[in-house]
Amino acid sequence: MIAEIITIGDEILIGQIIDTNSAFIAKELNKIGVSVYQVTSVQDERQHILSALADAKSRAQVVIVTGGLGPTKDDITKHTFCEYFDDNLVRDEKVLAHIEALFEKYITTTKISEINRDQSLIPSKSIALHNAYGTAPGMWMREDNTVFVSLPGVPFEMKNLITNAVIPKIVEEFERPYILHKTLVTYGLGESAIAEKIEDWENNLPSFIKLAYLPNLGKVRLRLTAKGPDKEVLAKSVDEEMQKLSPLIGDIIYGLEDEETLEEVVAKLITSKGFTLATAESFTGGKIAEHITAIPGASSYFKGSVVSYATEAKIEVLKVPRSLIEEHSVVSEEVAKVMAENVQKLMQTDFAIATTGNAGPTKGDSDADVGTVYLGIATPKGVFAHKFVMGNHRERIVQKSVNKAFELLQKEILKF
Repeated sequence: MIAEIITIGDEILIGQIIDTNSAFIAKELNKIGVSVYQVTSVQDERQHILSALADAKSRAQVVIVTGGLGPTKDDITKHTFCEYFDDNLVRDEKVLAHIEALFEKYITTTKISEINRDQSLIPSKSIALHNAYGTAPGMWMREDNTVFVSLPGVPFEMKNLITNAVIPKIVEEFERPYILHKTLVTYGLGESAIAEKIEDWENNLPSFIKLAYLPNLGKVRLRLTAKGPDKEVLAKSVDEEMQKLSPLIGDIIYGLEDEETLEEVVAKLITSKGFTLATAESFTGGKIAEHITAIPGASSYFKGSVVSYATEAKIEVLKVPRSLIEEHSVVSEEVAKVMAENVQKLMQTDFAIATTGNAGPTKGDSDADVGTVYLGIATPKGVFAHKFVMGNHRERIVQKSVNKAFELLQKEILKF
């Protein structure tokens, strides 16, 4: 079963916002056995939308459209749908009552206008889908064997409609195959090296199971996708193939993507053992701390971070001796170790991790080549640092270093 997604809005095409809606919709459709064939972004322009609808209908059984449902004149999706379906707008009294209730309860500082009330106008051939969080309803329409679903572009409104209205309705109306994904996450070995290790295993996969390599900044995800009529057979087969992988690359596997991120694995480890953690970050600019604090419950083990971006901050706040920097450079193993050790003492924690490096594009306070980084780790048994060369792209250097920091931290915690 094939679906297509169409996003409407000039703001997407000029890069003003990022289209996160399509990724969410595709993932939810995939869970119920619907394969997304194409994602298209179009302008708020009548003919462009009409052409996109006709093209999608030629290929897909489900077409999901987001955006262009606001109350202002630049939002033309409803009128264009009426043209496409040779239809007209009619007022839906349930939608109108919902809009008036929203204004009465939550939008008390603004008086409801006729423009707001007109959000309850929908094509007469459509079924309104209740939007609990906004004034623009979703719309479900059918032409021949294709269903068209129009949803607001506001992400939290769209997500609620997909989860509570669209997915249940697709499940009810369509017979679908099962699609099962399982993604294994590895750290510490590149894509080509992994491919060489598992070549025989990959060549002998069942025909209904496909392998995809998804490399990303220091980690490689291996995704197995199985498709067929029997869910239990798919699940059993994928699990069996995953078990065959362990003897081949077990030393670099840390878990399944859909279960836990590496940061969550570290959080559980450090919490279960009753340890505490602090960070001292230079070129990573607090990103390690950001990843840590994004996980609920971090306050039980994470004591704080010092973002010592400038050399003087390392000297004044972290008490890195100026003479050490002058002798070894601010980007060095010696400085990384002192940063980790001193933030461990400052925050009185069991573990600490420190970063110092040159993310570019210029060398800054150090003579180290762009991409040279040192990660220092202080543990209850001592302190050490590792040198890495992370390439020459600033964003890539930073994110690879963040990933590597969690990888190193996990390995150290497991020793206790």
